[in-house]
Amino acid sequence: MADLDLQAVHDEMVAIAYEAGRMILSANPADLDTGTKLNSVDIVTEADQAVEKMVSGRLAASFPSVSFMGEETYKPGMRLGPEPTFVVDPIDGTTNFVHSFPNACISLGLAVQRSPVVGVIYNPWQDLLFTAIKGKGAYMTRSKGTTPQKLPLAKSPRPLQGLGTSLIAVEWGSDREGSNFELKTDVFKKLAASRESGGSMVHSLRSLGSAALNIAAVAAGQMDAYWEGGCWAWDVCAGWCLLAEAGGRMVSGNPGNWDPELESRVYLAVRGAPTGQKDLVEEFWKVIGDRKMGYSV
Repeated sequence: MADLDLQAVHDEMVAIAYEAGRMILSANPADLDTGTKLNSVDIVTEADQAVEKMVSGRLAASFPSVSFMGEETYKPGMRLGPEPTFVVDPIDGTTNFVHSFPNACISLGLAVQRSPVVGVIYNPWQDLLFTAIKGKGAYMTRSKGTTPQKLPLAKSPRPLQGLGTSLIAVEWGSDREGSNFELKTDVFKKLAASRESGGSMVHSLRSLGSAALNIAAVAAGQMDAYWEGGCWAWDVCAGWCLLAEAGGRMVSGNPGNWDPELESRVYLAVRGAPTGQKDLVEEFWKVIGDRKMGYSV
């Protein structure tokens, strides 16, 4: 990594994100060829493929020695190595995209030694850009040309005071049957239910429809935590860098693992706070109990 200029990588990623945003906004979802992967809700469009082709071409031209892993060119069994690797989701939130719901993004990450070191996330509908470089902080830019705001957005973040005062991000995902789905729905119910009925009574549950945007919202301090199982390294790499630089913490979405791998596929992101992070994680893990979600790479 010593010869890789992370600032140069960041700057090129930002330029690529804006170009991808123009491509995404110019596409009419109703006119696109749309296919599915796992099932009818695991959607891919020709826009996803076109954006990834543009991204991989530009990154290869600028940084030919860096490896590439993208959602649309991923082959089963591929794993991240220790070498510098771009980890890319061309459109995270494709279901939102095909429904013209304006909450999707491009997610561009760089991992070194299987750890996120640069992250760029851009939602073109809102002209909302998130960026981070390891050791240099995380930022949000509300529209191109404006001054970036350091994350978290609050100058003095509130302590985390447990699930009962928290806003939690969750996602249904594309896996709609079996033990993983049953665990998810049971945990959703326990988080939302009243304390009188044995629940945590969180302030509410939110689903932005994009793992990258959910993690960015936690990094910004707009959500207190995000729990997910089933997403991939390209969904979380960029956001993980943002979260770490904003003082947040990524642990496993399954109880007991405080130091998950980038490709673990089960995650719990918790926002930065002066106190309460560890307690919130342990309280969340207690809701899950002794069960575990199982996803393989």
